[in-house]
Amino acid sequence: MAESGRRAPAQPQSQPPLVRGLIAVLAVSLCLVSVAWSLGVHRTLGLALYTEQFLAVMLALALALVYLHVPGRGGERSRVPWYDALAAAAGFGAAMYVAVRYERLVEQAAYEPTSSVVYASVLLLLVLEGLRRTAGPALAAIVLAFLVYGLFGHLVPGRLQGRSLAYERMAADLTLDPNALLGTPILIGATIVVAFVLFGHLLNRSGGGRFFTDLSTALMGRYRGGSAKISIVASALFGSISGSAVSNVVSTGVVTIPLMRRGGYPAPVAGAIEAVASTGGQLMPPIMGASAFLMAEFLEIGYPEVVLAALVPAILYFAALFIQADLRAARAGVMRVAEDVIPPIRATLAKGWFFVLPFVVLVSALFWLHLQPEEAALYAVLTLLVLAPFTTAGEGGGRWARVRATVRVSYDSLYRTGLVVLDILMITAAAGLIMGVLNFTGFSFALTLVLVELGAQSVPLLLLVAALICIVLGMGMPTIGVYVLLAVLVAPSLVELGVAPKAAHLFVLYFGMMSMITPPVAIAAFAAATLAGAPAMRTGLEAVRFGWPAYVVPFLFVASPSLLLLGTAWQVTLAVVTALAGVWLISVGAVGYLVRGLGSLQRLGFMLAGLLLMVPAGAFRGAVATDLTGLMLGVVLSLRELTLRQAASASDHRH
Repeated sequence: MAESGRRAPAQPQSQPPLVRGLIAVLAVSLCLVSVAWSLGVHRTLGLALYTEQFLAVMLALALALVYLHVPGRGGERSRVPWYDALAAAAGFGAAMYVAVRYERLVEQAAYEPTSSVVYASVLLLLVLEGLRRTAGPALAAIVLAFLVYGLFGHLVPGRLQGRSLAYERMAADLTLDPNALLGTPILIGATIVVAFVLFGHLLNRSGGGRFFTDLSTALMGRYRGGSAKISIVASALFGSISGSAVSNVVSTGVVTIPLMRRGGYPAPVAGAIEAVASTGGQLMPPIMGASAFLMAEFLEIGYPEVVLAALVPAILYFAALFIQADLRAARAGVMRVAEDVIPPIRATLAKGWFFVLPFVVLVSALFWLHLQPEEAALYAVLTLLVLAPFTTAGEGGGRWARVRATVRVSYDSLYRTGLVVLDILMITAAAGLIMGVLNFTGFSFALTLVLVELGAQSVPLLLLVAALICIVLGMGMPTIGVYVLLAVLVAPSLVELGVAPKAAHLFVLYFGMMSMITPPVAIAAFAAATLAGAPAMRTGLEAVRFGWPAYVVPFLFVASPSLLLLGTAWQVTLAVVTALAGVWLISVGAVGYLVRGLGSLQRLGFMLAGLLLMVPAGAFRGAVATDLTGLMLGVVLSLRELTLRQAASASDHRH
């Protein structure tokens, strides 16, 4: 699900039976086609197909679903307007035409591009409108701007002047070239994302979501500020499956936010903790958001390498959130969760320990068997299907009752997955269009030269500009769309200036995601504020405070990639240990509490010590001295607070 202001889809039950049935057939077919391609069924059957033909079939199903399922304007509708039915048929027909005649169409377009105008124009127009319906107008406007640049970029003066492209040639290339509409972005969406979303839906429908929430409660509920820690663990686990901050907030927040409110956290703080934890779920290995799979393709490395690189930054992110939630609870006197709410850990594990097995299969397939991500996810799905008859979803009857329950769960998961991935498929199709325009016009190369010149004067300035662009573009746009834009426009210039490729791409991914919690358009924070009944802007500002590592750590791993596990064992160990210590010190300063409340000067001192300590030793000449200074300052401040607290306690005892 895209984290954007998408229009609410028409409720299936409000549609006529024929339309409901057609939507169900299309949604399930979309999933089954994806699964069949990922498992290589076409090769087993001896069919020699281009990847672009598979993608055209997926696009045909997606376009038909979008126009039948998602209304052009907000609100529910009781029927499909004739123009939406016509658009669904036209989109399905045009894309299937490309799928069936792909090889012949490519040959024709090479010497007679005008032959492609009709079906190419239909596809471009319907993808744009489908994008507006599913991902909102912001991303659609940006894609339209790039298409206009493709036609008129040769009229732009200066360095950013593009190559001249006739409409016929541009339309043909955008719809047929493997580096455009039917390119890498939509391939990721049509295979990997579908497989992982199917896994997530099947896990939840089988009772896995409830198990992990109960497990989080059993593990964390007995500790100070346990309600917030439950939210953090549950959201991190669920977010790593859903890959969507807003979806995560809505799914887990309905349970965790009221729990935090009952535990004594103010409404804005409860909403902020949920929003930050949900956003961070996209950074949490082993299952990160869709952007991570795209990153692996851009960098031409295996997905496990991306996971390993993202591990330490994710640990720092959630460590800071945990520490701040704990200190906030201590400062406000928030106690642990009520005993009657906490399930016994043994009983919880006894009821659902088998839900861990699909994750064991997934991680083993990714890291030891080195399978493709979509294959690993489908093996995890198969594991769930084997377990399904023994889960709570299938209780309450004999063997055949359990089998029927498993079939119902499987069908429902396929159906819901087919509808949920519409957003991603439209977004990745649009991302392919942007990449196509950038490649065909030479705009990305020209912009890279301009940014490299800026970076030659000041690399920190370029990083600040890139971070600002990421956050601004992310306002109202889904993370994957922002990442594709910045991966093509900004990341190459960072690499040209000597930044490690993994660091450059993770940098733009982090700041693209931070738009989810950064006002004025903090979509995840505002969704959490609604559930908490808190002021939206105040919740957003609290989210920025709790999520501060995401604004700092990217600059650090750009300066020294040791935080991405790049370097010697000693360099990596030193960087991780000092960064964790720095996170603790800054969190103390941000909350304003250690063993007692802190004044403004003490808070500034703790934050300064933490910042000095977080700087990796290899970042620049003299960075070791910076770490030592931060360490000494942090030790002195901490000992002072502990001493004063002991003195105050002794004085109280004497009196």
